[in-house]
Amino acid sequence: MGEAVELEAAGRTVRLSSPGKIFFPERGFTKLDLARYYIAVGPGILRALRDRPTTLERYPEGVTGENFFQKRAPKNMPDWIPTAHITFPSGRSADEMCPTEVAAVVWAAQFGTLTFHPWPVRRADVDRPDELRIDLDPQPGTDYADAVRAAHELREVLHEYGGLRGWPKTSGGRGLHVFVPIRPDWTFTQVRRSAIAVARELERRMPEQVTTAWWKEERGAKIFVDYNQTARDRTIASAYSVRPARTPPSPAPLTWDEVGVAVPRDFDLGTMPGRFAEVGDVHADMDEHAFSLEALLELAARDEHDHGLGDLPYPPEYPKMPGEPKRVQPSRAKKA
Repeated sequence: MGEAVELEAAGRTVRLSSPGKIFFPERGFTKLDLARYYIAVGPGILRALRDRPTTLERYPEGVTGENFFQKRAPKNMPDWIPTAHITFPSGRSADEMCPTEVAAVVWAAQFGTLTFHPWPVRRADVDRPDELRIDLDPQPGTDYADAVRAAHELREVLHEYGGLRGWPKTSGGRGLHVFVPIRPDWTFTQVRRSAIAVARELERRMPEQVTTAWWKEERGAKIFVDYNQTARDRTIASAYSVRPARTPPSPAPLTWDEVGVAVPRDFDLGTMPGRFAEVGDVHADMDEHAFSLEALLELAARDEHDHGLGDLPYPPEYPKMPGEPKRVQPSRAKKA
């Protein structure tokens, strides 16, 4: 596996042990390849992670070995990497790492971190999201092309309700994510309510292609708008993270002109550094914007008042929420 090496990451030195350890056998990528990748896309992934509580998806022995999600900051983490104290839906809490330097990403890669899962908040205020994240998730019988069609209609919905602007990226799988930077003026519950309003409006415009049904048995061959990705402690793999697959894929920030032209397989650990060197981070300006959710919250209020469309189910591990409908699978409820 070779002797340890030292890497320079934006002015800080990070020690990398066992640099020759194979992390992706099919492609032959090593731990050193992973660390160098994160240095190459450093400004981009740091933009996606900066000051955000971040869960680490770790594969210490590579993608074919055991893995785990680490929410609590590792005990051996350097003191130059800050943390934030966050509270989970269960009521438990933890200190999570909040990268502020590219070196923090490389340090995490040293311990087998492939994918970084940032919260939609900053450590200055961990209870007020500053991103509305919309997850377009293809269900069986649909594919990336279907997600693209939904994304372009979603772009129009966002513009019509408050002049919102979304920044699209591939998920690293078959889906698409669209992030909207928002002012940190609303709670997780209000941001989730806004996501539900967006999802329902998109479903109204594309009823044969889009669904908000939480239960899989009701979704059909449609694009599911996963509104629960905006619930507290739900995270989405960051842009430029490496996903644990044979390729290995990387969620890629896109311009709207690229949505439908580029495809997920275009972006992986081998190809992303070249793209970044050529075009940089196409979402670099995202933090310069902060939109309001007032129009979406008004839409949610109208949906409830005029159509009786209230809340939707939370994930099963969440405590029962006020106004939430019965959290039971429809087929089981029918039998009962």
